[in-house]
Amino acid sequence: MTKARHTVVKEGKVGVYHCTSRCVRRAYLCGVDSHSGCDFSHRQVWVRDRLKALSKIFAIDVCGYAVMENHLHSILRNRPDIADSWSATEIAIRWRTLYPNRRDPQTKEPMVPNVAEIKALVGTPHLIKKFRKRLSSISWFMRNTNEWIARKANHEDGCKGHFWEGRFKAQALLDNASILTCSAYVALNPIHAGKAETPEGSDFTSIQDRILARQAQRNLANTPREVRTDPTPEQAQMLQEMRHLAQRADWLCPLRDQEGRKGFLNLDLDDYLLLVEWAGRQHRRDKAGRIPGDCAQILDRLELDHKAWLETIQYFDNRFYRVVGSAQQMLKAAKRSGQNWFQGISTARFCFKAE
Repeated sequence: MTKARHTVVKEGKVGVYHCTSRCVRRAYLCGVDSHSGCDFSHRQVWVRDRLKALSKIFAIDVCGYAVMENHLHSILRNRPDIADSWSATEIAIRWRTLYPNRRDPQTKEPMVPNVAEIKALVGTPHLIKKFRKRLSSISWFMRNTNEWIARKANHEDGCKGHFWEGRFKAQALLDNASILTCSAYVALNPIHAGKAETPEGSDFTSIQDRILARQAQRNLANTPREVRTDPTPEQAQMLQEMRHLAQRADWLCPLRDQEGRKGFLNLDLDDYLLLVEWAGRQHRRDKAGRIPGDCAQILDRLELDHKAWLETIQYFDNRFYRVVGSAQQMLKAAKRSGQNWFQGISTARFCFKAE
């Protein structure tokens, strides 16, 4: 029997969720359509930019994403604790930025809310309370992502109707092991689909953003001092491009805690990238090999079975339905939802050693 989404997505409590949206009839509406031959790949830029824009408005952390040709994966963490710290004025500004009262008559672009609009909203406490809750809601974040993309695509195609296949699917990630497993699954989606050979070559993914940003940061650190202090015009252009690339992943939630920012995994970026790169190689038979000692230590520390973990990240979406975590965590979640069990508990016992 279908359960209401609120039995899994706890909007008023901090949690991490894997959200999936699929194009209607699984058509390639964000890629090359085999029937018409039309190339809609530019819409992948729309999706990524929309996630980035909304992450600056909502109290929602984007921990990971992968924009595929016919579906979207995102790993989100709601932060009602942050929304509660915002003043009424900040809530009003964010909400009016999201839902503007005025648009430019010529461009139809939303206009920056003025003082009168902000004061009017601040003067209605019951609306501020309602909008504060919505600004930390996974459902409202996904609604503002999917609806915006659908309207823009339909306008481009000159048509009406559904773009996405119903509402998004949400899975609650209950612990560090499940978050890591899901993150690796999302990161390797283009490789498993045969669209890329390496994580750094996986366009429109959070892992590519993190890899390119790390490379740029290291290149900047290794740039000779004289080049940084007195560059030629060509070198100045190169430095500007590297600085821009070094900030590519700044909008994403960091893995570990940083100053003023809460991480979502107790794992260093280098260790995470090492694990994902190794897992990606196992998918390609010509690149497979024994697990490196560093990877084995990380998986052991997280109490993950090496072989089962590889299999789970390849078939993650088919093995779990509503919640993901250790068997014990899944049973607790089922009890809270008024059920005896959740689909995937046998996989949890196989993959996640912790009980």
